[in-house]
Parts: sequence; C-alpha cells; structure tokens
Amino acid sequence: MATEAYVLAHDLGTSGNKACLYRVGERVEQVGSYLVEYPLLLTADGGAEERAEDWWQAVGLATRTLLERTGLDPALIRGMAFCSQMQGSVLVDEGGQALRNPMIYLDGRAQAQLARHLYTGLLRIGKWNASKTLRSLIITGGLAGTAKDPLWKYHWVKDNEPEVFARAWKWLDVKDYLTLRCTGRLGMTYDSAHLTWVFDTRPGRLGWSGPLCRLFGVDPRHLPPVVRSVDVIGPLLPAVAAEMGLSPGTPVFGGGGDTTLIAIGAGCTKLNDTHVYIGTSGWVAATVGKRMVDTTNFIASILGAIPGRYVYTAEQETAGACLQWVRDHLALDEIGLYLGAQPVVDSRKGGGGDKSQEYASLYEFLNEVAAQTPPGAGGLIFTPWLHGNRAPREDPFARGVFFNLSLDTGKRQMIRSVLEGVAYHVRWSLEAVERRIPRREVVRLAGGGAKSAVWCQIMADVTGRKVEVVENAQDAGTAGAAIVCGVGLGLVPSFEAAGALVRVERTYAPRPETRAVYERQYRVFKEIYRRNRELFRQLNDPELAGPTQRPQAASRA
Repeated sequence: MATEAYVLAHDLGTSGNKACLYRVGERVEQVGSYLVEYPLLLTADGGAEERAEDWWQAVGLATRTLLERTGLDPALIRGMAFCSQMQGSVLVDEGGQALRNPMIYLDGRAQAQLARHLYTGLLRIGKWNASKTLRSLIITGGLAGTAKDPLWKYHWVKDNEPEVFARAWKWLDVKDYLTLRCTGRLGMTYDSAHLTWVFDTRPGRLGWSGPLCRLFGVDPRHLPPVVRSVDVIGPLLPAVAAEMGLSPGTPVFGGGGDTTLIAIGAGCTKLNDTHVYIGTSGWVAATVGKRMVDTTNFIASILGAIPGRYVYTAEQETAGACLQWVRDHLALDEIGLYLGAQPVVDSRKGGGGDKSQEYASLYEFLNEVAAQTPPGAGGLIFTPWLHGNRAPREDPFARGVFFNLSLDTGKRQMIRSVLEGVAYHVRWSLEAVERRIPRREVVRLAGGGAKSAVWCQIMADVTGRKVEVVENAQDAGTAGAAIVCGVGLGLVPSFEAAGALVRVERTYAPRPETRAVYERQYRVFKEIYRRNRELFRQLNDPELAGPTQRPQAASRA
C-alpha cells in the first residue's frame, strides 16, 4: 500500500468555496488552494439563503483552477471530501436538485414554528415545553432551541411554501447535498444528522428516532441514510468528473461539518483538546468522550468524526464578520479607501515615495492599525452580536454596541475594540465550556482570524491562555477533510495519530502587563449584556417593533 497520496478537500463556507489539494503521508501538507466566492442573500424577515447552483459552480471552478495551477495529474488524486457550513436546510427532489434556495445557519425566520412546537404546554422548563424538552435531551443530548436550527427551517418551508414541501424527496445539510450531486448517492454524516435533533445519539442506539419524528412532525421518508465521515459515499460520476477536471470514479468520502472537521484539522483529537475558531462566525469547542449539555449557557455536544467522540461547542454568531463590518463601514465607507488592483497605502507613514507603506489588503492595514493602538482601546468596548447570539446566552435580538465613546475616541480605538470584543466573547464562551471539562492552559486557534498576529495576541491576553496557531490555520477545515480521506484510505492509522501530523506554526503567550485592563473591561463587557438584554428585545423583536423599525432586506456578496 502507498505511504502517501494526494487528496482534494473543499471548504464550503458562508462566503465562498475553497478547494485545497493535500499530500497526506508523514504529515498533512497543503500543495495548493483556490477560492471562489458567492453571494449571501438576506431578507427583511430574518432570512439568510444561498443559491445551491452558486455552490455547485464554485466547487467546479475552484477544482478546475486548482488543478490548472498545480499541474497535478488528476489520476493521482485518490480521494475527495467536503467540509462545509452546518445547520443548513436543503430540500431536494428525486433528481437531487434543490427545490428552493437553501436556508443557511444564519436564517432566523422560523420563530413562529419554534414557538408553536416548544413554547406551548402547561409545564415548562424556562420557556420550553417540559415534556418535549426532556424527551429531546434524553434521546439526542440536546434540543433545537433556536429558530436557526434546521428542524424549524424544515417546518418554515412546510408552513409557508407547501407546494415546494410537497415535492420534497429528502432533507439534507449542505455537504450532503454536494456529495449527492457528486455521486448520485445519499449519505448524511453523523454530525449533521445530530443537528436535526431527531437523531438518537445514545451509545449503541445511533439512528433516526421514530418517537422524535412523530413528536416534532418530521416525515421519516425525508431522512437520508447516515454514514461515517470516513465512509465512501460513492465514486465520482463521469459527467461530474468531466465538469471538474477530475478522474471518474474518484472516491468521495462522507466528510463532515466545519465544527467537527476543524477540530481535527487543528490537531484537537485527544480528550479535552480545545480550539477556538474565528471565521465569519466563531465558536469554542472541546473534544469530549461523552454527551454533554448545558442548557443555561446554550452549549451542547454533537457527534464528531472521531468514533466515540463528541464536539462540545459554544457557538458565536458573528466573529470575523465583525472585522468585515469594520472594513466595509468604518474603513471603506468613511476613509474612502479603494481596494482593487491597487494596494492600500497608509499615508500616515509618510508623504509618499519610499516613506509610505503599502499593504497587500485592507485587512492587513486594519491589523497594523489595531497593533499600533494600546490595549483596552482607550476604555472603548465593542459587543460582537451583529446578528444575535447563541452561547453562552441565546438571544436573537442582541446587537453590537460601541460602549464608552468620548471626544477622544478615534477610528483606531474603534477598530481595536472590535478585535477585543470578539476576544471577550471567546473568553465568556471558554469559561462556560470549562465548567464541564478541565481548564485548558493551551488552546488552538483556527480560521481566518488566526492570520492576524495582533488578534492572536489579543486572544492570548484576554483569555489568559497560551494560544497555538497551526499551519494554514485558515484552512483547518480542509485539513480535517484531508485527514478524513487519509484515515479512510488507510494512510493514517487513526484520528488520534493524525493529531501529531498537524504542525503548530506560531505561539502567543499572555502578557502580564495587559491583565489589569482586560480584566476590568471583560467584567464590563458581560455587564453590558445583562443590563441591556431587555432593551435589545424592545428594539429588535418583530412582535414589538413598529413598521418603521423593521429591518430592511439586504444582499451582499
């Protein structure tokens, strides 16, 4: 048997699909990558959709371009897998075509469906129906407790688009739709099945739950077969192979969702290994050996790609999206910087010529601005809840705040405060996660946010932990998918062994001199939420807002 092989991994995220080519052997080495973006479609009623055909076209173009740039013979690629955004809802017909735009994890339209199923009954646990909540907790280890869960998207389509629902053959997550398109065969991995919250996750009982399907009104005929991440769903169809420039018959593995595969790609394969992810969204996640749930802090475990392991996850709705907001609305809108073929120039460094500093991207410029600003941002605090929040306080109405603005506050303090605000929330989630696992003095950092040295240092300073950044941290998801292929092909003996293949590239230690300012501001950060929770609801609950207060629809690329 060969000791190494090439594999193709796709990371289908909120804003684009990145195809990455890996050589898997004694280590997991990235050979090349290529990103193709697509638009996110937002609606006035809280909807967030993407076009399935945009995903498919992005996968094809990214694959073809990557192969052209690397010059690799497609026949050398021995496997392919997807790592994708999770908690999407894709209804397909018998031909495998999406019947409507998929509703992605950010979609919060199903408030009425959630309320009808869970906010009724004489006996309650908090606001939830006691009987349904307890049965779900026993069988699944968690609960579909937010309108953004796929279960309620399923019911939203059933209630609002009955003609579409009547044509539905199967109900899939994002990656499972893509593997169906690639192979013509159905297969949903355990992590996505778990997040439907009608899947029995008790050891020895893994499978769709008839009682929960009846309890929550799910037609069992809509549910696909469930597979492991390392299972081959099928060979790549000849027509698809021709479209992508790959060899027909290339094995397509089950793959996994971003939360589970990023844990593997970050090297967090042993019990209690913990990582922080900063992408468009974010989370704190620990690899654990049993089901865990914390209803107070809205944290639950889901089945992972590693057999017998779960990923205990505290989700953050917007993380890197906050820095994108800064770029679009504090930098581009106000400063008037234009980023195209021309580099960004910081005129404050000089009057031109050799004295000015050029930057490869506006993000690079913003990060240097933040690095030049003292810790604490002059007492300014930002709350990163631009699209509501999940853990450790589930609240769809929470929003971003710049707190403690003064005449001395400038844009540079505002930019740094955004990076610090995301880090405060990470610490809040990390402390909640560690109520169930031993405190971790070292955490791994993955995602696009890990490319920022100043953000990495802020994470270390705010959390008080050593932060390790793995090689190509922004591509930890595809590295996890590549490891899945490696284990499935027998190139890697086990997932635990795979952890040693992931190389740490940079390490950041907390600086004692920042501790006092960050301790003070972290305490205030949590208090801002506690004191303003009801005000957020008054402004953002559609049932309380007047016609002139309702949010406007928007789309962004």
